[in-house]
Amino acid sequence: MEYNYIKALHLIFVITWFAGLFYIPRLFIYHIEATQKDSHQAAVLVPQLKLMARRLWTIICWPSAILATGFAIWLLVLNPGLLLMQWMLIKLGFVGLLLIYHLITHQMYRALQRNQIRYTSNFMRLWNEGATILLFAIVFLAILKTSFDWVYGLVGLLALGILLMLGIRLYKRMRNQD
Repeated sequence: MEYNYIKALHLIFVITWFAGLFYIPRLFIYHIEATQKDSHQAAVLVPQLKLMARRLWTIICWPSAILATGFAIWLLVLNPGLLLMQWMLIKLGFVGLLLIYHLITHQMYRALQRNQIRYTSNFMRLWNEGATILLFAIVFLAILKTSFDWVYGLVGLLALGILLMLGIRLYKRMRNQD
């Protein structure tokens, strides 16, 4: 199969993986908040949210993660010279963090499927931004490669993190006013 076809498939599954990673914490937030509603509402909402999370996690997130990783390995086998490039090694470091993020999210998923609430909805809102920061880092590294200025990149990621935190605080303040 031609290299660019494999690259396209890798990119498609990275996109679907991130789509799942962006949405699953949102379902966790709804699940956590549903448990705080009256018993009738919770009895309806919690099973539905667990079903939605199970379908998202098992039908989209895990298969996409496996396929994105598999196609990435295939690309590296076809072009092992990429492993000699500094930007690729750093990108793979961020991908490693993404895999850790995925595995921790899996633990959160399993706990919520057992109705074990270990985190607050506010924590989940913060957790949700982890995937965003990793996406920015990975995409900028993949696109800019050697032209990426690391100082500006690091400052940019830090600024993004601060902006996301401020946005979450502003949203929390607005919710508390309602």
